[in-house]
Amino acid sequence: MYFRTTLWCTSVATRVTMHVTMSDIVFLQVDQEDISSVVSRFPDASIVSGVPDDIAEVCQNATVISSFIGIDWSAELLSTIPSLRLLCTRSVGCNHIDLEYCNKKGITVCHVPDYGSHVIAEHVFALLLSTLRHIPEADRKVERGEFDYHGLRGVSLRGKTIGIVGTGKIGRKTAQIAAGFGMNIVAVDKCRTVELEDLLHVRYMELDQLLTESDIITLHLPALEDTHHMINAHAFSLMKDGVVLVNTARGELIDSGALLDVLNMGKVKYALLDVLEHEHNFEENKELIFHKNVVTTPHIAFYAEESMRNMYDDCFDSIDEYQSGKEPAHTVHPPTVICDLPGVQKVQKR
Repeated sequence: MYFRTTLWCTSVATRVTMHVTMSDIVFLQVDQEDISSVVSRFPDASIVSGVPDDIAEVCQNATVISSFIGIDWSAELLSTIPSLRLLCTRSVGCNHIDLEYCNKKGITVCHVPDYGSHVIAEHVFALLLSTLRHIPEADRKVERGEFDYHGLRGVSLRGKTIGIVGTGKIGRKTAQIAAGFGMNIVAVDKCRTVELEDLLHVRYMELDQLLTESDIITLHLPALEDTHHMINAHAFSLMKDGVVLVNTARGELIDSGALLDVLNMGKVKYALLDVLEHEHNFEENKELIFHKNVVTTPHIAFYAEESMRNMYDDCFDSIDEYQSGKEPAHTVHPPTVICDLPGVQKVQKR
């Protein structure tokens, strides 16, 4: 039988609601809108909306855990749940999970390989169109009783050159949408997608050339040591005056201080950011967030009804496959890729 408790989780300053049973299946970080989906598929599962203070206590009997990003599944934490056999992350990335420890202890790790790359790519263009066509300003103007187009002259995407930094799933979807707008598309990655070249006439090039040629630059790379602050003061110096920068990937890709400098100089016309370098420290981001030419959204590019449904459906399928004795289709394995290009490296002064 379910019993329901509500507690205050001081570590994340958010209300955590738990539907707790003696089930060996535990779902963590479940939004209220998604609880019914979990219950309908796994009626005996323990469900926690949020991150509990003591994850080990909540998951002490779990053989299966499903969670999202935001929990560091380190060896230390995993060792406190000795019964765990399947860990399903409702995300593409697994850099918050100690995969080496899981492999050593026989814990199967599953992910969601593509819950909605198109949703994130759509958000790129939602940011671009709403900004370049002054949609928020126009709405406020009409609400003030000023039905007047003066001062709202926009910019068309057609004919502009968009530079896509990273052509994985999201970058490829971005290219497809850009082609529909009649944009010229250039890209950089260490792995070429031949179909992009053949069908969409994407031109691959080195990063410094992309920065020089692009009217709009959109970032689609993970946060790695090699990509940290790859968009720095020198990178900005190579860009066109009036360039538009979009980041729906990771905040750490951009040197925030350097970005603020070029915004103040007018070098960068707009910065459209769904991610920030200091997402958990508002004061660190305050000057950037309130800049008149910066549009920020709180990491919502992925957050659509369809993508959330896909996240859970893929996770549910992985649990079903595991429980039936099969290897889940979305088990995390090292990828096999052919990488014959120089790759994405920070541009250096010459």
